[in-house]
This record gives sequence, structure tokens and C-alpha cells, in this order.
Amino acid sequence: IMLVSVTERTREIGIRLAIGALEREVLLQFLIEAMVLSSFGGLVGIALATAASLALAHAMQLPYLFNLQINLVAFFFSAALGVIFGYFPARRAARLNPIEALRHE
Repeated sequence: IMLVSVTERTREIGIRLAIGALEREVLLQFLIEAMVLSSFGGLVGIALATAASLALAHAMQLPYLFNLQINLVAFFFSAALGVIFGYFPARRAARLNPIEALRHE
């Protein structure tokens, strides 16, 4: 997803670099974006899993147990995956040549 985002926003990145943005600022922008997207996905996943667990516990007449530690691990794992898999597209964005990026359509 991040690679597609970088490709679609090549001109925007070129403009930012041309007006003086540092490579690390562009890298950080895309890393934060990847982390936020994956964290949001993790929260949605945790919410859906909790709802499914509640429904199953009720249907099977079992007590529902919510484990905060497991949910926190799942959340931080999703955020970490966002950073890991967002790094290479972010690095590619940061290393774009501004002139070539502005010519990109």
C-alpha cells in the first residue's frame, strides 16, 4: 500500500524536496503514515476480534475474558509491521530526484 502511495504522490514529493524538505523529513512522513495506517488497522482488528469473542462466548455460554496484555501486543505488533513494511517505500520516496519527480505524471 505504501509503495502505491509513494508512486501516486511522486510529484508532491518532488515539490517538497525542491522547496527544501530534507530526505529524513520525507522518510519520517511516510513512516509515520505507514504506522498510523497499520495501527488503525490493528485497532479495527482488535475491535472485531473482541466482538466475535463476545458473541462466541455468549453463544457457547462461556465467560468472556479480555486480556489487555494480548491486545496491547497485537496493537504494537501491527504498528511495528507498518514501520517495517513502510520503510523501503519511504526510503524510496526520500531518495527521489526532485527534477525527475516533477516530470513524473
